[in-house]
Amino acid sequence: MAQDNHITPAYAALSKWSGPLGLPDFSKFSDSDFKTAFDIALEKDWADVEAVILNPDAPTIENTLKALQLSGRDLSHISAIFWMRAGAHTNADIQALEREIAPKMSRHSSRIMMNEALFARLDALYQNRAGLDLDEETLRVLEKSWKAFVRNGARLDAQDKARLADINEKLAGLGAAFGQNVLKDEASWALYITDEAELAGLPEQLRAAMKAAAAERGRGDAWAVTLSRAIVEPFLTFSSMRSLREKAYDAWAKRGENGGETDNRSLVAEIIALRDEKAKLLGYANFAAFKLDDTMAKTPDAVMDLLLPVWDKARQRAAEEQAGLEKLIAGEGLNHPLAGWDWRYYAEKLRAERFAFDEGDLKPYLQLDKMIEAAFDVATRLFGLTFKEHQGIKTWHPDVRVWEVLNADGARRGLFLGDYFARQSKRSGAWMSALQVSHRLNGGQQPIIYNVMNFAKPPKGEAALLSLDDAHTLFHEFGHALHGLLSNVTWPAVSGTAVSRDFVELPSQLYEHWLTERPVLEKFAVHYKTGEPIPQALIDKVQEASTFNAGFNTVEFTSSALVDMAFHTSETPITDPLAFEADVLKKLNMPDAIIMRHRTPHFLHVFGGDGYSAGYYSYMWSEVLDADVFAAFEESGDVFSPELAQKLKTYIYAAGGSKDPEELYKTFRGRMPSPQAMIEKRGL
Repeated sequence: MAQDNHITPAYAALSKWSGPLGLPDFSKFSDSDFKTAFDIALEKDWADVEAVILNPDAPTIENTLKALQLSGRDLSHISAIFWMRAGAHTNADIQALEREIAPKMSRHSSRIMMNEALFARLDALYQNRAGLDLDEETLRVLEKSWKAFVRNGARLDAQDKARLADINEKLAGLGAAFGQNVLKDEASWALYITDEAELAGLPEQLRAAMKAAAAERGRGDAWAVTLSRAIVEPFLTFSSMRSLREKAYDAWAKRGENGGETDNRSLVAEIIALRDEKAKLLGYANFAAFKLDDTMAKTPDAVMDLLLPVWDKARQRAAEEQAGLEKLIAGEGLNHPLAGWDWRYYAEKLRAERFAFDEGDLKPYLQLDKMIEAAFDVATRLFGLTFKEHQGIKTWHPDVRVWEVLNADGARRGLFLGDYFARQSKRSGAWMSALQVSHRLNGGQQPIIYNVMNFAKPPKGEAALLSLDDAHTLFHEFGHALHGLLSNVTWPAVSGTAVSRDFVELPSQLYEHWLTERPVLEKFAVHYKTGEPIPQALIDKVQEASTFNAGFNTVEFTSSALVDMAFHTSETPITDPLAFEADVLKKLNMPDAIIMRHRTPHFLHVFGGDGYSAGYYSYMWSEVLDADVFAAFEESGDVFSPELAQKLKTYIYAAGGSKDPEELYKTFRGRMPSPQAMIEKRGL
């Protein structure tokens, strides 16, 4: 067991948080302290687990299940800080340690989950669960814990346990390397523009963001197109310089497949092979069957039954959209075919023509600060929460903002942190995570939840303006944050977002609906210079155009989900992932002018860890649910209906994984939904 005299002040700061508001004190440790801290915390965690294993008393909920749930607090704290840093503010030292720590954590987990004596104690409780008189949540935690041990190899023989532990360790290292390679490709590429004439078509706000991005890279004489989605997508949308659009698009599409040390193709092949071997070791036909066994969908067939009909409708719509864009190109006297780097540009022109507005008209009304206020205000109106910002608290980066979250009675509920701007030290995308989850076990703890975005940072003193997609992203991730903040469970294992993968996107996607409701836009979509509210005519146009380009958007997403499923259900080994990707898309009749939203070599959801592997479909599965839930509010005649909001809080946002998600959904809505509401919402 680790001795107290080995514990340094840095270890204490990492593991026993004593900073403002109960946060870690980020001033009392440095990157060099993580390695030793992990070594000590892993040893302490094993000592906690070993105490359960060696307990001479018969297993009980108290001395086995509860003791396991409360073990490893130091490790949880140190891990939470480290993995936050690895994603949101990394550097060479953190990345080197990540490559070392990921496999080490996997080995540690295997040591626990495959321990025969420990599983025997848990199994004794599980087999006798009917006679233990457990409340519903405790019973569910026992069942989920038992299943987690089984899915991690607890019932395998010694040889297979050793092989599975080896596979898991390798997968952890490969996932870390995959993500780091994508980040390096994104951070190292920039297209510098020095001739102002080559900025033709770009809105002033985008030019300012590109100027700031160039300055960050030491090029004060230029404007930079970077591979941050907040810059590259609007550049592809507005730039009238076709050759520059092609260069940016090509770099965006080829992240992770540029040859050299950051090329992810061989990593993908190895990941897929190891996942397939893992699934078969555990008795499943393929990795998709293994992953889906613990979801609402249950089987690959159920996923395909959702995706394929949507794919057919999306492809038909995309063909109609393409014809309209080609007509626009011809109308300009040009004869080039519609290419991938043309679609967004001409779609925006068509939208401006058809609906008499474009993103440039909308952006001045979507200030970041006002959209944060809007997200908070919806939470106040639905759930009674209020948010008090605290300035001057040191966190992982100066851009991070800190809010105390209060219940309707003024009592503190937890903390929310927002890290909104893109930087070279941050991986792309947007996500929610927790430094600390909420639970009531042994006195409990309050949640500390954070959101990470990659919005373009404006020059100092200027307002950060968002696209409508950016604003949707902010609401989406804050929906996840509310899932963590509102969690009201006893056991940490079922807190907040600890739900099945195809249910976890329901609270986030549902929350997006409120962004474009008139009461929200009228109050918070105000012009960044004049303070004038967004004109009603523009709101009408936004809502009228809500399904514009639906074919393109749905093809982008659904192709990614279908390729994900194909990788993880393949009956033959995959040695060339890109050839496999191309073959799947060819069979699907993928439109030539559209690529997957996440092509294989940079598909972080699927290969930068296994969180969404064989699970990217879950966004659409949850979309079926969220469209149906919001329809309940619309049917009530009040999108802030207090009665429905209370039910929503109780059964969707606060319940976590304490009950079966299908049961929770039916309790709220009275039935399961059909995909029709989602298909209609997408305009298909």
